[in-house]
Amino acid sequence: MTDLNSKNFYITTTLPYVNAKAHIGHALEFTRADIIARYKKLEGFDVFFNTGADEHGLKIYKKAQEEGREPQSYVDEYADKLKNVLKMLGVSSDINFIRTTDQNHIKSAEEFWKVCAKNAYIYKKNYKIKYCVSCELERSDSELVNGCCPEHLGIQIENIDEENYFFKFSAFTDKLLKFYEENQSFVIPDFRFNEIKAFVKRGLTDFSISRLKSKMPWGIEVPGDDTQVMYVWFDALVNYVSAIGWPDDLKKFNKWQVETGGMVQYCGKDNLRQQSAMWQAMLMAANLPNSKTIVINGFITGAGGIKMSKSLGNVVDPIELIEEYGTDAVRYYLAREVSSFEDSPFTKEMFKDAYNANLANGLGNLVSRVMTMSQNNFIESVAKQTSEVVLDTNFIEAMEKYNIQEATNIIWKKIGELDLKIQTTQPFKLIKSDMEKAKEIIKELVVGVYDIAVHLEPILPETSEKIKKLVKENKKPETPLFVRKD
Repeated sequence: MTDLNSKNFYITTTLPYVNAKAHIGHALEFTRADIIARYKKLEGFDVFFNTGADEHGLKIYKKAQEEGREPQSYVDEYADKLKNVLKMLGVSSDINFIRTTDQNHIKSAEEFWKVCAKNAYIYKKNYKIKYCVSCELERSDSELVNGCCPEHLGIQIENIDEENYFFKFSAFTDKLLKFYEENQSFVIPDFRFNEIKAFVKRGLTDFSISRLKSKMPWGIEVPGDDTQVMYVWFDALVNYVSAIGWPDDLKKFNKWQVETGGMVQYCGKDNLRQQSAMWQAMLMAANLPNSKTIVINGFITGAGGIKMSKSLGNVVDPIELIEEYGTDAVRYYLAREVSSFEDSPFTKEMFKDAYNANLANGLGNLVSRVMTMSQNNFIESVAKQTSEVVLDTNFIEAMEKYNIQEATNIIWKKIGELDLKIQTTQPFKLIKSDMEKAKEIIKELVVGVYDIAVHLEPILPETSEKIKKLVKENKKPETPLFVRKD
């Protein structure tokens, strides 16, 4: 039963495949989920934040073979690389990092399968499908573009003809529609919710959840059938419950999934079907509570809305950006310059322009001006005033709607208001004719800077801490918070 007074919060991302370096889309999902997790902590919640690595499937098996390596050695290396990306992005250090090769996850996936099978939602049949290895999804003829998956143009679709196990997805059309009706904010934004409702209304088709072990040995064995391994999507989706102790630690599971009203899941728009329909049906099949909210990001595209790809040379490595501009600069861009829910174009020129205008010349310059005036004029402590700072109600409302862009815009509105106050009051001039009045204005500006730092805490944690320290010590920055890039 949901505890309406619960101050527990569970948020998770999808698990990236560890077959390649993390890209800017992964960074977007990690960062946005981390911002929400930090915001909830700021509001006094006990937060469980889960992400990790999806380490099974044909795509990974083939990649390991290409490199002449054992799959486990291969995924170990890439899991470590992914952990490093999370660290460089400034993701909370207390994050739970799950791997689908972990023994507790394997045990959980096996048990999940058994429960679904016991409830008569799994059966075996021979079938023929068209299959995209790159996204690990079946594709219908109507979806194909010149014989290729629409998401991976240029990579020929594979034809599969074999006997596998199926999940009875078709049994959940009415159940899912009823669930959507009872949970009007289940998928954010609304237009994605309308999209998945339309998909389900058209009727659901059972989907394959296993592969022949002889063809693809890298996966979790199907319970009771050593000739088959679980389909990667079935296996990976179970991480959302295995991470919180199901089925062995029900106290932990109840704390994070039952008492909270369910998990909040961040994912890209290419995961809409899997997260908001397939996974929800699987939870129903296993007699487990559904997710609370699915938050759907758009894609980060190249210039002109063109999809990023290695062949076009427009893929962005978030690590390179961090090394050049710093962690908080990248977090800022992903929070404010990228739409909360729509696709957003990205170029390095756009990034540089935003960095210079809004961080170096904007936030950084404001903090430097205010704290220089405060230090030079021996402004007394503003500890009492800063202790009274509370989160802006509009900021809270935006965060509760997972509209991180809007929440960040509110902070930059505050920055603009302080800049205007300096311009109109000119305390640096007033100090010569009315010292007391000038000092009062400077104190108000310092409190305003602190207020900005508090609101920045979930979004730019390093910068927030630096600003708070400057205010506490009444010092100007010794070096710019953000060095301008020419």
